[in-house]
Amino acid sequence: MSTDPDFLAHARDLFAGLGPIRTGRLFGGTALYIDDAMFAVIFGDALFMKADKSLAAEYADAGSKPFQYDTKSGVRVIPGLVSMPESALDNPDEAMFWAEKSMVPAQKAATKRTKAKQARK
Repeated sequence: MSTDPDFLAHARDLFAGLGPIRTGRLFGGTALYIDDAMFAVIFGDALFMKADKSLAAEYADAGSKPFQYDTKSGVRVIPGLVSMPESALDNPDEAMFWAEKSMVPAQKAATKRTKAKQARK
């Protein structure tokens, strides 16, 4: 599913306070990065945020669901990506609250990837 360009522009506006946002392709969607940290992904007009286990529980308490998709062998759930709470999609302050939380596991994952690349050299 391709990314809705208007929704991408909306997400950039919501997260403008984080700094310059870089985009990239991911699973047919658009990943949002601050530096090398992927903190969110857009699929069509749905926004999913990076989360570790404890943050995913906080998102779930706010009504979020993990990203999932159908495969030939059944549904695959990606617990590290959870939907942005609906109320945050139209509330820049709430969106930033969640984005800042998602930056923590995003930065940890980016650091881990960088260390792994350096170890292979």
